[in-house]
Amino acid sequence: MSREGGCCCGQLRFRTEGEPLRSGLCHCLDCRKLHAAPFMAFVVFPEEKVTITGEARSFESQPGYERSFCPQCGAHVFGRLAKSEAGEVELHHGSFDETSLWPPEYELWTVRRDEWLGPIPSVMDHHARNRE
Repeated sequence: MSREGGCCCGQLRFRTEGEPLRSGLCHCLDCRKLHAAPFMAFVVFPEEKVTITGEARSFESQPGYERSFCPQCGAHVFGRLAKSEAGEVELHHGSFDETSLWPPEYELWTVRRDEWLGPIPSVMDHHARNRE
């Protein structure tokens, strides 16, 4: 099964093969600022199962972690370890062409979750900060 997605203007695209390793939500300050939203929804694939086409620009948001975006429209599309030892790519749910593909299994940085949001009922695994 393959899925596709990309940025707002269509210049930066990706294609995934198979199922993701995991899907989650993050309430950390970086994710909140990056998306101008109270949290970010993401899905993680093995690097070899993701093909990215088009130009992407990247910056290191934290030591060793790169976030990539389209230089034309500015849409943030993916992130990964700079030295990708883990061999994983984190794709943003909102970047996929289809919606409701993979419900989040866990959420990170719940200590920063907005009180008005409350716990996400369908998410079973909650982490005050990062996953172990």
